[in-house]
Order: sequence, then structure tokens, then C-alpha cells
Amino acid sequence: MTPAVKTLEKAGRPFSTLSYEHDPRSPAYGEEAAEALGLDPAAVFKTLLASIDGQRLVVAIVPVSRKLDLKTLAKAAKGRKAAMAEAEAAERATGYVVGGISPLGQKKRLATFIDDSCHDHSQIHVSGGRRGLEITLAPDDLIALTDAQVVALAR
Repeated sequence: MTPAVKTLEKAGRPFSTLSYEHDPRSPAYGEEAAEALGLDPAAVFKTLLASIDGQRLVVAIVPVSRKLDLKTLAKAAKGRKAAMAEAEAAERATGYVVGGISPLGQKKRLATFIDDSCHDHSQIHVSGGRRGLEITLAPDDLIALTDAQVVALAR
């Protein structure tokens, strides 16, 4: 299994996994997961990496049905400017490939921020650490395991 699944097993937190056949032509991994699994896109969260002031990476977790507000993320991360991280930098920092980056079990522990809409759901879905694998868990478990700050990040 993936480092994300191993992290949950080690922590003893309840979770389940869902799998689907990833279409390599799909450019929108989160939306693809929601559609393939018949899930509410507001409860499927994508894991994004951003660079703060060009100096450090942070993780932002937002619903696939919405967009990340980079200005809000920069402010939450106590920076002036946020920009999406280059794919190679995101993969190097997390140990996962783009489209399969999980907020759990990353190589480097990065500051993590999650959209406050996570609390609108008893269970949310995040990448399980590879394309075609989703993890279902309680938002508070994800927050605790990633030490995430809850912020209104999505627009």
C-alpha cells in the first residue's frame, strides 16, 4: 500500500479506500475521481502545493469543486505571495506523483492548510497516494494527522 494508507494504519484512525481506473488523458484528477466514484465534488478534496514568497512549500487542501485562493493562502502562511509549485518540486517534496499527491505520508512535513468547508461533511475524500486511489476519512482525523490549519481557502 501507499505511505498515506500506512500512515492511517499506524495511527489507528478509521478510514476506507476507493479505487477507480484512472484515465491518463484526464487533466483534472480530483474531478475525475469524484465522477468515477459517484462522489459529491464538494466532499472530494485535492492536495495542492504552493510556494510562499518563492522560498518554502506549503500544502493546501481544497474541494475539487472550487479553486484555491492564493492570496488567502499566502496570508495564512504568513507570507506576502503564494504561487502554485512546479510539478517537479511538489513531487520531490512529497514523494508522490502529481495527480496522486496525498496530504498523508509525505516525505517532508510541510505546513498544511485545509479549507474550512471540510467541516460541512462527516467524511471527506483525499488522494490515497496514487492516481485512482481515494481515502475516505473524517475531516478531524485528517486535520490531526497533518497538523493542518483550518482556513477559508477556496473560492
